[in-house]
Amino acid sequence: MNKKWESYSVNENFLHDFMQKFKLNEILARVLINKNITKKEDIDLFMNPTRKDFHDPFLMPDMEITVDRVLKAIRNKEKIIIYGDYDADGITSITVLKTFLEERGLEVASYIPNRLDEGYGLNKQAIKKIYDDGYRLIITVDCGISGIDEVDYANSLGMEVLITDHHEPGQSLPNALAIVDAKRKDNKYPFNQLAGVGVVFKLIQAISMKLNLDEKEYLKYLDIVCIGTISDIVPLVDENRVIAKLGLKLVNQTKNIGLSALLELVGFKEIDSGTISFGVAPRINACGRMGDEQVALDLFLSKDYETAKEIAIKLNEYNSERQSIEKQIFDEATQKIEKEEKENACIIVGGEGWHHGIIGIVASKVTDIYFKPSILVCFEGNHGKGSGRSIPGFDLHEALMQCSSELEKFGGHAMAVGVTVEKSKFGKFKTELEEYAKKCEIDKIVPIINIDSELSLKNIDIDSVKSLKLLEPYGEANKTPLFLFKNLKINSIRALSEGKHLKLTLKEDNFMINAIGFNMGKLSEKYLLDDKVDIVGSLEINSFNGNDSIQIVMKDIRKSY
Repeated sequence: MNKKWESYSVNENFLHDFMQKFKLNEILARVLINKNITKKEDIDLFMNPTRKDFHDPFLMPDMEITVDRVLKAIRNKEKIIIYGDYDADGITSITVLKTFLEERGLEVASYIPNRLDEGYGLNKQAIKKIYDDGYRLIITVDCGISGIDEVDYANSLGMEVLITDHHEPGQSLPNALAIVDAKRKDNKYPFNQLAGVGVVFKLIQAISMKLNLDEKEYLKYLDIVCIGTISDIVPLVDENRVIAKLGLKLVNQTKNIGLSALLELVGFKEIDSGTISFGVAPRINACGRMGDEQVALDLFLSKDYETAKEIAIKLNEYNSERQSIEKQIFDEATQKIEKEEKENACIIVGGEGWHHGIIGIVASKVTDIYFKPSILVCFEGNHGKGSGRSIPGFDLHEALMQCSSELEKFGGHAMAVGVTVEKSKFGKFKTELEEYAKKCEIDKIVPIINIDSELSLKNIDIDSVKSLKLLEPYGEANKTPLFLFKNLKINSIRALSEGKHLKLTLKEDNFMINAIGFNMGKLSEKYLLDDKVDIVGSLEINSFNGNDSIQIVMKDIRKSY
């Protein structure tokens, strides 16, 4: 599919002054200007955040009430239970809060709903079990903001509920004792994009401040907070960037036995945001997807390294099983798409026996490949559960609202949704959504690649490329910088990994550079030696046999004209 290349425009006089004023090389200066980071305080915060850059936790809604209630529980030595979620954000949230409170002398249990049987969030059966087990105070993490009926039920049993969450509230709030969520309409906290574990971090910070504890008593958890933050794909700006930047330093020397064991198993050469996103997070999430959510929590709470290694191996096995099932579903789905859906505005396919803990990942891959909104539905008997992903410019949740008459229920947001539909109504739902997508002229939405700057090979060097590491960690709202190189001559071309990837050697005058294109192997048949090409990609340092060289990681390629 053709993508639209759009380059940022920079005033060259301003660029020159900016470079001189802050002693920056041109590549780094251009990227910072594109991110609108041009003031000294903003540059310092972005490049070198410190623990002094955290906001006051008591600005969050209901934080004072929550802290006072927790301190009362500590004084009275109450039993409390933390109710969380089965994903990496939820698991790390429970880990941090449970460990912190236990160090304050509290008896703390946890409850994680089973993804396959209970689904996300509070449910009445779980609350009844928690009540029967003798708990009277529930603290939610990474969930609870939508649990209006469930909180009312807990109240009717004489229980108290403290909610900490980061999701969007509905029209009404649950009748909980307190609700700490910066997305509340009455929020005064200066940043509302924290992950669930970020909200938990603010809670333990606030408790520490009330108890006059040393800063290290909450800062020491930043390795785990960082894992959950990066895993949840929240924007890595403002306070999330402080968490990620400082947290990654702690991850590299973590004292958490379980995390240490998992990192050793993952085996990445360098621990950065990519290590978390592609190595750690999938393994934490895998057990929840497979219906064994407790395993990841057991890992982070491990006190014995040998036990932790065994759990890490189990997580790895779950991840391998998840990958195998994902591949099977993906292969079946793409066969259906190529046969029936390829020309449609919206891709909606269903299959018998597909694992509904995994179809969301497959929907993401389908959307990435075809650049169309997709919904995959797994049927069990007469009912189907589905997961959908969208593209920028098309609000999938709004689309479902227009076609909701055929659905039992649905939820989510613009880019990701979940649906439940009767098998007999699936066809009609599919038709309605397809017609709606066509009315929105979805076919006119073109994927855009934002280019930070056009560069020449003669104007880049190893030190400049290494300086880009100051912009890490990369993630949502802080994407890896992309650069355009024009009129490069193909000096060598070949496919790698059984045709999966593309490897090029490119030449400009007397300058040579290597380029790698992941999942672009098929293009080796489209281009020939001596072809002139334009390339968009990121820059990295490739270290081999003790030698460093610059390499382009290709995002897109086209013939020069």
